[in-house]
Amino acid sequence: MKSSEIRSRFLEYFAKNGHRIVPSAPIVVKDDPTLMFTNAGMNQFKDYFLGTKKATDTRVADTQKCLRVSGKHNDLEEVGVDTYHHTMFEMLGNWSFGDYFKKEAIEWAWDLLVDVYGVDETNLYATVFSGDENDGTEIDDEAESLWKEFLPKERILRFGRKDNFWEMGETGPCGPSSEIHIDLRSDEEKAKVPGAELVNMDHPEVIEIWNLVFMQYNRKADGSLEALANTHVDTGMGFERLSMVLQGKKSSYDSDIFRPLITQIEKKSGKKYGEIDSTDIAMRVIADHIRAISFTIADGQLPSNTGAGYVIRRILRRAVRYSYTELGIQEPFMEALLDVLVEQFKDVFPEIDKQHGFIAKVIREEEASFLRTLGNGIKRFNALEEQALHHGKDLISGKDAFELYDTYGFPIDLTRLMAREKSLSVDEEAFQAEMGAQRERARSAGTSKTGDWTILIEDDREEFVGYDRLETKVRITRYRKVEQKKKSFYQLVFQLTPFYAESGGQVGDTGYISHDDERIRIFDTKKENELIVHLTEELPRHVEATFHAKVDEEKRAMTASNHSATHLLHAALKEVLGDHVQQKGSLVDDHHLRFDFSHFAKMEDEELRKVEKIVNTRIRQDIPLDEQRNVPYEEAIDMGATALFGEKYGDTVRVITFDPEFSRELCGGTHVSSTGKIGIFKVISEASVSAGVRRIEAVCSASAKSYYDDHVDELKEIAGLVKNTKSTLEGVRTLIEENSKLRKQIEQMQAAQAKNAQQSLKDAIQKKGDMSILIQKVDVADMAAVKGMAFNLEKEMGESIILLGSEADGKANLTLLISKGLTEQNDKLNAGTLIRDWAKEIQGGGGGQAFFATAGGKNPEGLEKALEKARTFISEIE
Repeated sequence: MKSSEIRSRFLEYFAKNGHRIVPSAPIVVKDDPTLMFTNAGMNQFKDYFLGTKKATDTRVADTQKCLRVSGKHNDLEEVGVDTYHHTMFEMLGNWSFGDYFKKEAIEWAWDLLVDVYGVDETNLYATVFSGDENDGTEIDDEAESLWKEFLPKERILRFGRKDNFWEMGETGPCGPSSEIHIDLRSDEEKAKVPGAELVNMDHPEVIEIWNLVFMQYNRKADGSLEALANTHVDTGMGFERLSMVLQGKKSSYDSDIFRPLITQIEKKSGKKYGEIDSTDIAMRVIADHIRAISFTIADGQLPSNTGAGYVIRRILRRAVRYSYTELGIQEPFMEALLDVLVEQFKDVFPEIDKQHGFIAKVIREEEASFLRTLGNGIKRFNALEEQALHHGKDLISGKDAFELYDTYGFPIDLTRLMAREKSLSVDEEAFQAEMGAQRERARSAGTSKTGDWTILIEDDREEFVGYDRLETKVRITRYRKVEQKKKSFYQLVFQLTPFYAESGGQVGDTGYISHDDERIRIFDTKKENELIVHLTEELPRHVEATFHAKVDEEKRAMTASNHSATHLLHAALKEVLGDHVQQKGSLVDDHHLRFDFSHFAKMEDEELRKVEKIVNTRIRQDIPLDEQRNVPYEEAIDMGATALFGEKYGDTVRVITFDPEFSRELCGGTHVSSTGKIGIFKVISEASVSAGVRRIEAVCSASAKSYYDDHVDELKEIAGLVKNTKSTLEGVRTLIEENSKLRKQIEQMQAAQAKNAQQSLKDAIQKKGDMSILIQKVDVADMAAVKGMAFNLEKEMGESIILLGSEADGKANLTLLISKGLTEQNDKLNAGTLIRDWAKEIQGGGGGQAFFATAGGKNPEGLEKALEKARTFISEIE
């Protein structure tokens, strides 16, 4: 059975049983501070379980893109090493929100697996929760008795909280689970050891394929459990594992999901899968990781050095390391695998097809960049090796191993392998200490404690009224205290609110709530899942009172101007650059706007001027805002509205239009009533953010006026300085020409000074055998001139060692040249290694090649000591 048929049969089965089939949520999570990526099928339904949103459909099913590479669910290091873990995977799931419970979930799971898919029931095992004394929970007798209708008692196994109690996080909805495991071993192996003894023992052929979670509790901040008002079902079945089982494979990488990718990798590398373990692991890593990278980029997450972007960069670099070290591929190649992915998923997840070119560009640039970094890392390792051998050591320190890991992306096993090839070892205990210190720094930086909600009013829907009014009467429905980085604040939720919560790139509103003589400042507003939370530094004295809530009107107006300007900018960029332009991120506040977009080249000045002109023309036309709310999503798309990749839209959406022929987008942000209120638009900068993504920063309205005023003042001041009242520009040009002439004169003087110094140095040359030695301090400040002196002197001196010390701007410099013939004859004569040692006397550092190196330091008084140290070293060499 092909994987595409396996997926469609699952969805058809649950549709037949009254489930609405919903699309996958983006793999990149927004508006949830507890998650970077969707790591389970239930993530997009979290609000239903939390009770902050009422489900419109009580039965749903889908296939969800998931990524598990960080936090509690972290499978990254197992991926590729074994044959069944993955980073990106599809989770087939069915849910009940207060509808059916254990009976139907178990019966349907059995029916689908055995009767529809034809799985051999004698290979199946079910696990149930055995209870937990500390939590006061009992054995899940209900699930156990239901399974007895399908399985013999010996294949229904009890496990504790670790294996059979599912929790969303440290707090929140949770409950017992019942897992379905399958034994894929041969009859001979089964006769030796019963499958019941291998369930949950990480055996590669006795694996879990489906998890049925029965949510019936809420975990509070103090660790206690309370019963939920409504019970829910949350199931998840790994699509890749299921395909492996139904296609009779022992590894999910042998299924038709991964095999086409591996075939492509075989062609590129010239190596065969299934012959050498290390090669097989590399191919599995690459086949898995290209999926994770491609889908996250398609959903709007670009590789970067922070947060979710760093996770994606780490995954890509792990794939490159394996291709480089195990497959011998030393050039970018992974974009070639995209054709396979597009063909596989274009009908399931069309976003990967629509952004094929963009994803390929990002991957190619990232791969090329890391290959350069990897090459630099190898050079750094070679330098560490030379340094160790020079000092008579056979050890790479833990600190240096960590530098290779943290800066150059070397995993410890790669450093260990390279060290072993050079007869060196690695101080792994010290390396692990460095890793632990880094984890502790990260943990300390992210430490926070969130209390339980105190519920004042039961209200499952918080209404946002901020599109129409900026002040209103509100009541607090719930509140809680948060402690973060040794500071505490409160989160308040109202039954309705005029405050816009940070989302879609727009910052949250600020303002205040007041009652009688008390006024509480709202310093930020954020969205947490479907809740709008208002952040305050203090809790009102009378939390049950009715408050007057008022948004900071000026900040909102300025923010709205900048947000509307991003819509005009987006449309103008498409008009000037082409329809390939897609928004890739934005930031809108009351001071400026930042807009990221897909484009593969730096914008020319003329293109930027055209964009500015188009936007300002639309502003002067004072186009009225056409805002439409609650438009069915498909209808909005048919109207020509732009939807952003990576955004999760509901059944109905809000459409923002400034002239239907120019700009129409799906957007939940706040906007001006007409474009004329933006005033004026000015681009401040245009630059690259990452491969294939450019960034424009701009200002509008009062900020734009301030920008122009500041530049006019600067021009007036420059005009006064250059003393040219007719033309400031001409005055600056004259000043540059005069400066250039003076610079040439200085260079000529420095060259003459260096020539004189070079002549006087000849008297200080000493001989040692066939070598000429010159170790001297020179009164030449220009480092380029000192370098020239050293090479000129070498021409006259022949085989020589030349060390020149100099001082400039209160800093010390060392320049070391060793003739190449000497470096080849004596491995102790390495300029790059020696100068690092001598530079310690000037409190500095340096490096270079074996024949030439330089160093700088902050202690000129140490120059003589450095030179003397060099004299001693040379006197001792043979």
